[in-house]
Amino acid sequence: MTIRILLADDQQLLRMTFRILVGEVPDMEVVGEAADGAEAVALTRRHHPDIVLMDIRMPGTDGLAATTEICADPALAATRILILTTFETDEYVAQALRAGASGFLGKDVSAQALVDGIRTVAGGEALLSPKATQTLITRFLTTPVPVAAPPPELDALTGREREVMIEAAQGKSNAEIASELFLSPLTVRTHIHRAMTKLNARDRTQLVVIAYQSGLVRP
Repeated sequence: MTIRILLADDQQLLRMTFRILVGEVPDMEVVGEAADGAEAVALTRRHHPDIVLMDIRMPGTDGLAATTEICADPALAATRILILTTFETDEYVAQALRAGASGFLGKDVSAQALVDGIRTVAGGEALLSPKATQTLITRFLTTPVPVAAPPPELDALTGREREVMIEAAQGKSNAEIASELFLSPLTVRTHIHRAMTKLNARDRTQLVVIAYQSGLVRP
């Protein structure tokens, strides 16, 4: 199946670069381009892309506000937000993840890393690697706001689902969790998806957000 992508960035040259890179991948296509957050929201509602590559700093409605609006719309639940950043706007990235973004990439990302990142997020996974990014996201999720009350849905998790969720929140891959808990990677994936369903998490990233904000995992 073709992964449909919307580009949201106020720099036309950068949008053109990403369009060219994506256009060279047989199973990906760009369905629209937005120069600001308001346009990104409007085009997302029109085209229902699988992925929005979203810049944070844009004139008018910024990428943070656009991410919040898109992720809060039930009609756009199938759309994933992949934030593009220079890693200079730490608090903005933290808020974007809480709003529902599925991960982030640096604007200097290589072509292969961009394609891999899009595939990762389109597959419902969190973009939490490499290790330096895992550490960065963990800091984002734990530092800016106090721990919230645990959601009652946590009680619906089985002991194993909770255990796997904790391991995932520490940035471990399915293979690493499987080795740690003596399970198969497929079983780990099943537990993660069941936990996501019970907690109404959009994807793996949101599962991590819930784990930290509820206090289930602490730094």
